[in-house]
Amino acid sequence: MDSNRLHILSQTPSLANHFIAELRDVTVQKDSLRFRRNLERLGEVMAYKISETLPFAEQTIQTPLAQTQQTLLAEFPVLATVLRAGLPFHQGFLNYFDRSTCAFVGAYRVEGARQLSVHLDYMATPHLEDKILILVDPMLATGKSLVLTYKDMLRFGQPKKIIIAAVIASPEGVNHVQEQIPEADLWVGALDERLNEQAYIVPGLGDAGDLAFGSKK
Repeated sequence: MDSNRLHILSQTPSLANHFIAELRDVTVQKDSLRFRRNLERLGEVMAYKISETLPFAEQTIQTPLAQTQQTLLAEFPVLATVLRAGLPFHQGFLNYFDRSTCAFVGAYRVEGARQLSVHLDYMATPHLEDKILILVDPMLATGKSLVLTYKDMLRFGQPKKIIIAAVIASPEGVNHVQEQIPEADLWVGALDERLNEQAYIVPGLGDAGDLAFGSKK
């Protein structure tokens, strides 16, 4: 595990820990509106922290009284997410990176008799050549869907910088992503203990998509 490219919010005490705790809490999880809002708030917190690592440039701003210099983002990143669980988390990023273009990917896991596989069936994305790409997904479990998503997105151009953001991650998922996308910077809310036999994160928080939007068939 490359700690130089891994950033874990929960290692520094902050309000982000309160949002993560509520996402995990089975009593609070009964309120899907609050669950979605906590995902969104963590997206906002993470967007702010990530913004500190992006390139900035001096720009002249005209106020009603005079001109002044401000240090502003040199460019806004492309924000990408995996449907459907990623939507509230993505919205938090978009609240702060409000001039960003967005990409959306449909990916789902198929649990076969022998192993877990991931399939992509939808992608809408702007051109990515020489862009900063932030790929967000609440749960980084095996990492297979994120790796598959990113590699398929390369059809639309090679980003100059790739950042992957998750609320909860497993060590297995982090290792897989770092092996397959070594150039990526990883930002996670919390790094949990392990994956269970069904490839769910432990202690985790359950199925983020179901908790945010209701059970699926």
